[in-house]
Order: sequence, then structure tokens, then C-alpha cells
Amino acid sequence: MAFRPLTAKVPAVLLREAKPLKAILGHAQRLGHLQRLLESQLQPAAREHCHVASWREGSLLLIVTDGHWATRLRYQQKRLQRQLQLFDEFANLTRILFKVQPPTVQRGATGHTMDLSDDAAATIQATADGISDPNLRAALERLAAHAKTKS
Repeated sequence: MAFRPLTAKVPAVLLREAKPLKAILGHAQRLGHLQRLLESQLQPAAREHCHVASWREGSLLLIVTDGHWATRLRYQQKRLQRQLQLFDEFANLTRILFKVQPPTVQRGATGHTMDLSDDAAATIQATADGISDPNLRAALERLAAHAKTKS
């Protein structure tokens, strides 16, 4: 008896039919809709710093990228709450909570750069010349080459 693998389904079909995936997709779409409503009421500069985390029992939890934006939004909290209550989705909004959570990936972050002077590179190269182990010698030569690429 041979094993026949199940035929692959298109991802869109899986998202519509599988109950756990359907629930996750529905929740994500709901949060996306709430995010768009929130952004319609925020200043353009604040939109990228504020995201809807949850909405339940009249409480809206917003994730803010840093303390500066959290403070600015807290000053505008009453106005924002009144404006959001005009939407049917936020009709029973009673409070807005702000949680500061910096982004996990720094934008424009560069890798570690090595600053190696020419004298240090020459010393490392001289040390590599006296090493008999080929792996260690190659590693030291790669290290010494960092100074040569800068000049």
C-alpha cells in the first residue's frame, strides 16, 4: 500500500476554510480596520508611531514606539476618544491605554564596523606570518585585511 500525500491547497483557500487560520485572519482583518479608523483621527506624523494592539470591553490598547509619542498622545487622549466614539466600532469606548514598546528592529542599523589602524594590521600580519596552523593563520590574515580595505 503506497502513501499518497494530500494535494496542496492554495493559501487563500486554507485561510478561508481552516477554522484556526480563519479565526486568526478574521482577527487580523478586524485589527487592520480599527488601525485605519485610528489613523484617520491621528496627526500624520503620529500615524507610524501608534498601532492598535487590542480592543475589548470598551478599552483600546495602543502600542506607541517611544515615550515622546506616548506623552503627546496622552495630551490628546480626550479629543481622540471623542472622535473615535463617533465610529460605530468604537461606540462603547470608555478608555484608551498607551503602552510604550520600541520597535524590535532598528531602522538603518548598520553592522559592526571594525576600526583597525595600519600599525595594528601590520602587527597582526607579522604574527600571522609566524603561525604554522593554517586555519589560525588565515583568520589572522583576514583580520589584518580589514585595515587595508579602508585606505
